[in-house]
Amino acid sequence: MIYNKFMKILFITDLYPIKDNEKTTPKTLLNFVKEWQKSGHEVDVIKPNFILNSFLRGKPFYKSGQYGNVLNLNFRTPFLKVPPIKEKYDLVIAHMPSGILYADKLGVPFVAGIHNSDLEVLTKPLYKFHFRNRMKTALHNAKAIACRSYVIEKKLLKLFPQFVKKTFVAPSGICAPLPPKREEYDKIKVLTCANFKKRKNIDKVIKACKGNYELTIIGDGKLSTELKKLDKNVTFTGRLNREEVFEHMQKNDVFILPSVGETFGMVYLEAMSQNCITVCTKDDGIDGIIKDGENGFLTKPDTESIKAVLDKINSLNINERKALLHNGLSTIKSLTPEHCADSYLQQIFNISHENTL
Repeated sequence: MIYNKFMKILFITDLYPIKDNEKTTPKTLLNFVKEWQKSGHEVDVIKPNFILNSFLRGKPFYKSGQYGNVLNLNFRTPFLKVPPIKEKYDLVIAHMPSGILYADKLGVPFVAGIHNSDLEVLTKPLYKFHFRNRMKTALHNAKAIACRSYVIEKKLLKLFPQFVKKTFVAPSGICAPLPPKREEYDKIKVLTCANFKKRKNIDKVIKACKGNYELTIIGDGKLSTELKKLDKNVTFTGRLNREEVFEHMQKNDVFILPSVGETFGMVYLEAMSQNCITVCTKDDGIDGIIKDGENGFLTKPDTESIKAVLDKINSLNINERKALLHNGLSTIKSLTPEHCADSYLQQIFNISHENTL
């Protein structure tokens, strides 16, 4: 594989919005494609949908067909047979289980992008008798493996240490407005933002803050009524657009989301970009980009640990807080969308070069 200045890339994944107004489909992979296009690469997208899985995940349904540069294909069976690609591509990249299983059936060299969903296929009993073996074969066949976080890379290599020479980390980048100068508060104000799902552990944040810290929660979901009963002093804003979320981040001192099972978590980077001291779950999501005590903090996802880390932040002096915030902004400046997209491609070609020596 040779690094060409302008390449023809095929990107295969079901985690890709067809319309801009899709609320349930993250745009993180779309952002990679946009940056590659800005750099002069031609990118086509195939979106393979296993209909049953799409229904269970509550994804928007579209008929099979071409939507701009996206070819949407619906399958009743899980990619046992796929149509051959008619064009020649310099590079094929596939993300998520559907994308990887689809790409492996094409019989062409490809790069596999690993998310938390892929780890579930490789470890959960539900997938033991069919998908797991197919996924193992596909990863063996992949020319390189792009892990969406340092935590995912660590977990994957624990399962398959033989893949170490072809594995790299491909985080997302962020472009956010610079925050205004912050006021100093006598006691930290705490913010969290998420869909109200059990794995987000919002209930534990509420319990940790109760009677101790002013807490604002952005988001909504099935657990809304249950969460509001835990503490009547918490401010619930409901769902907000990105600009409104940034405004709340600028008014708060700490952003904390102790969720589990995160692939990455763009909201952490957004919080760091808006001068929030940011806290994530240890050994999950964005751990590895957030370094404990340097540019943020890590916590176990339980009430006692969350309260302990908040108390620690509250005890910091002004200079210690400023150092954390400075380091956080420095981290953000190194994670621009342009840099992350370029690094993604460069690491592929580095691996390709090393494996041909």
